[in-house]
Amino acid sequence: MTEFSFVLIFLVIVAIIKGVRIVPQGEEWVIERLGKFAGVLSPGLHVINPIFTKVSYKVTTKDIILDVPEQEVITRDNAVILANAIAFIKVSNIERAVYGIENFREAMRNMVQTSLRSIIGGMDLNHALTSRDRIKAELKIAIADEALDWGLTVKSVEIQDIKPSSNMQDAMERQAAAERERVAVVTEAEGAKQSLILNAEARLEAARKDAEAQMVAAKASAESIKFITEAVKENNASAMFLLGDRYITALQKMSASENSKIIVMPGDLVGAVKSLVAGK
Repeated sequence: MTEFSFVLIFLVIVAIIKGVRIVPQGEEWVIERLGKFAGVLSPGLHVINPIFTKVSYKVTTKDIILDVPEQEVITRDNAVILANAIAFIKVSNIERAVYGIENFREAMRNMVQTSLRSIIGGMDLNHALTSRDRIKAELKIAIADEALDWGLTVKSVEIQDIKPSSNMQDAMERQAAAERERVAVVTEAEGAKQSLILNAEARLEAARKDAEAQMVAAKASAESIKFITEAVKENNASAMFLLGDRYITALQKMSASENSKIIVMPGDLVGAVKSLVAGK
């Protein structure tokens, strides 16, 4: 066997080794023949022409997780919030994914970032912080059509975190503290107002009761005077007895006082009483 034969056999063996391709499960390989797309190798054993055909791209068929970095987003009311997301995509058309875009992973990441800024930018701060499900749904719709053109399927999009920036958090905390202080002041003022109203109502009710008591006392005094007047008209003896009794009681009180040292008694007590009754 000549040296040429050995070289030929060696080249055949190398060609066979180079031409045998084993594609692992979960991947598909794109082959090109003379620089042109020639097909896709599915998982398993394949033999290709190593001279004119080559494996140009190895594409995973498993779900791809794209972590979208945190970014600052300005809301409609000029508040700055931080938001990041995560997208789950799958290659559904390998030819489009390879030849339709330079780097489909980076393209999808930028698409998610741009769409997220656009969606949140049309919301107010409070709405953006409380509408995570709506943002997620709108984001998936926004990127689905573009992803389909690139041979990709968007399986799910999740909002990992959405929160105000540190400066916005400080401003919100100051605003909340001011609001709590305002509520406390209003509550205290309302309590003082109610206390004044209740005190005024109590004084009014007391004054009303005092007036009613004075009216009852005045009415009773008038009835007593009327009764005494009628009695005097009929019999002066009754008036004399009443006045004498009052006179004696007054003298007893005067004598019982610690400041009273000398009490002047009329010589004719009965005459004095009579003079009071008939003395006008």
